[in-house]
Amino acid sequence: MAEVTAIRPAKAALLLCVLLVSSACATLGPSRQELVVTATAYNAVPAQTDGAPEIGAWGDRLRPGTRAIAVSPDLLALGLVRNSRVRIEGLDGEYRVLDKMPPRWKRRIDIFMGADRRAARSWGKRSARIEWAPPARRRWGFLCRLFGTCK
Repeated sequence: MAEVTAIRPAKAALLLCVLLVSSACATLGPSRQELVVTATAYNAVPAQTDGAPEIGAWGDRLRPGTRAIAVSPDLLALGLVRNSRVRIEGLDGEYRVLDKMPPRWKRRIDIFMGADRRAARSWGKRSARIEWAPPARRRWGFLCRLFGTCK
């Protein structure tokens, strides 16, 4: 006959604590990042974009009034990825990364101004401080499921 060994209560409690802690979700959120970039503005017109000026690089539709920016490829590598929310010095509110710029640009953002060419010309080209939080990592584990904090 096979012998069954019982787990002592102290060992069972320790094992349960270890399992709960190891399966808990991460509570550390992404830290905010800041960077000074060259900021320009663009319009949804064929002369300033490609053949479909109202469509961003990832297929997002850019409508007048949409607060969107295009970013240079080096900023993508820094965590400024699609749908990142960005605050731009000198502008109110948050803008979302919905477009990419060609590889020739470095440390640069292009602010979408719809069809308002006057606003884009008024903005011009300037240095601006931007602030963003990298996208949150997927959370997992028993505790975050228990408390409904998993994403």
